Amino acid sequence: MAYLNEIWFILVAVLFVGFFFLEGFDFGVGMSMQLLGKDAHERRILINTIGPFWDANEVWLITAGGAIFAAFPHWYATMFSGYYIPFTVLLLALIGRGVAFEFRGKVEKASWIKTWDWVIFFGSLLPPFLLGVLFTSILRGMPIDQSMNMYAGFTDFVNLYSVIGGVAVTVLCLLHGLIFVTLRTEGDLRNRARKLGQRVLLIALPVLVVFVGVSILETDIYTVRPIITIPLTVLIVVCYVAALFFMRKERDGWTFLFTGAGIMVTVTMLFTALFPRVMISSINHAFDLTIQNAASGSYSLTVMTIVAISLLPFVLGYQIWSYYVFRKRVSGKEPMTY
Repeated sequence: MAYLNEIWFILVAVLFVGFFFLEGFDFGVGMSMQLLGKDAHERRILINTIGPFWDANEVWLITAGGAIFAAFPHWYATMFSGYYIPFTVLLLALIGRGVAFEFRGKVEKASWIKTWDWVIFFGSLLPPFLLGVLFTSILRGMPIDQSMNMYAGFTDFVNLYSVIGGVAVTVLCLLHGLIFVTLRTEGDLRNRARKLGQRVLLIALPVLVVFVGVSILETDIYTVRPIITIPLTVLIVVCYVAALFFMRKERDGWTFLFTGAGIMVTVTMLFTALFPRVMISSINHAFDLTIQNAASGSYSLTVMTIVAISLLPFVLGYQIWSYYVFRKRVSGKEPMTY
């Protein structure tokens, strides 16, 4: 059942699309605390805009990792062993961020609150940057041998292309988060978030152009499947230009829709460019990991497909319900949990 390999590749892609859309604005709000919040009270308002959602949004990343482990164990083994240090830093950042959300409001002391605010900031800054570095380095190719072992040095992880990719993902998440703030807050804080969002968007557009230019030089994104990736790239630009238009019209809902669409199309394009590969070898393309040679057996994929189809409606239903329940804006006048 070769089609199951394709289904699970698509499912992994969908999970990452959902993660970057949902956790993207979480990261953005976390970064905006030090850029937007004038005092501890405003920063607390910002935290409470994502308070009911951040942990559920992170589940998309955990589920994506679990799906890779179950459906493509060789991909999981190569990637997680090869990226051991970046993943460790990523994990520590996410742990610190989660702890900070819970501990920040436990002690009414300025130094205590300030410390955890900075933990939230860096815990929101590092993950999108590291994930951007990870995905762009995969697209560029890593030193993977015929045994599917990856022997990567520092410059394989950190180079001009991966840094640009990390910066691009970080900026897009910050922008997405600022627009989310406009949907969840009121008054001056909301207006300042919108103004800062405009400035960030004007930075994001040239960053995206640079990323596309370097991608043409460093990867085969636009040669393997140009009939799809080129239109998707144009669509990404259209999304952010439309976001700028609606932002200036103060149509925050439409702006959020287009910043989110921009992120979703970007991740979709990256997975489209990879397919049917899951990791590219810079040593020899014969050593590439694909959805065929990295996959589990057909029986395992069949069972997992049945389980996924059975549970997915409940997971999506719960997430939609939680956003509906906590749909009201945070003014700072009501009791705040975080």
